[in-house]
Amino acid sequence: MIQTDSVVKRHGAVVAVDAVSLEIRRGFTAIIGPNGAGKSTLLAAIGRLVGTDGGTVSVDGSDVATTRSRDLAKRLAILRQDNHLAIRLSVEDLVGYGRFPHGGSGRRAEDREHVERALDLLDLQPVRRRFLDELSGGQRQRAFVAMSLAQDTDHLLLDEPLNNLDPRHAVSLMKLLRRLVAERDMTIVVVMHDINVAAQFADDVVAMRDGRVVHHGPVGEVVTAENLEALYDTPADVVEVDDRRVVLWR
Repeated sequence: MIQTDSVVKRHGAVVAVDAVSLEIRRGFTAIIGPNGAGKSTLLAAIGRLVGTDGGTVSVDGSDVATTRSRDLAKRLAILRQDNHLAIRLSVEDLVGYGRFPHGGSGRRAEDREHVERALDLLDLQPVRRRFLDELSGGQRQRAFVAMSLAQDTDHLLLDEPLNNLDPRHAVSLMKLLRRLVAERDMTIVVVMHDINVAAQFADDVVAMRDGRVVHHGPVGEVVTAENLEALYDTPADVVEVDDRRVVLWR
């Protein structure tokens, strides 16, 4: 379980995350909200990519702030929106980086198994030896997701992982995440803007606005016309299609 207790993060005079307390259970949780709501900052705080100005974050009872980096990286993997590398790497080498927390570099037999599995899962075998700067935006995005999967953690945090992905690969990735939750009993937390995708694939939804959590619960409780209209200041209808909630903005 991921727990945050009164987490605060400021950017100068701006409070990006305002006393957020959450318990994120095993399964698939989507974080939604308008631009500037604090979604990405909260995710980064959970993954210790940014320091906090108050409160605590724990993963399975261990304080993220005091856990050794390598030990934390064996439990939790995080992928940010903006992934930039100063060195030129092939897809295969990048995915191998996911094995570093386990003392490997992608070359041991155990590491190779995880790298090959990640390349297969993200449909990257045809481009495994190409350099990242030779790929499309969608292929690069999938390569970074594959690196996170090769890390083989119980907790996976993804910030806008569908960026640059065409519909085929976007749906494939979301189905993969659902499969990982079912087969590996993982905790997956995804920041996303597409409410319909969140409603289709997530178990729980965290809705944020102005740095605060305004709703947190199962999809059926959070994804309602009343909640979404207040969250986004935009009229909406929510209908049921094949037992799925679909949001129609108007």
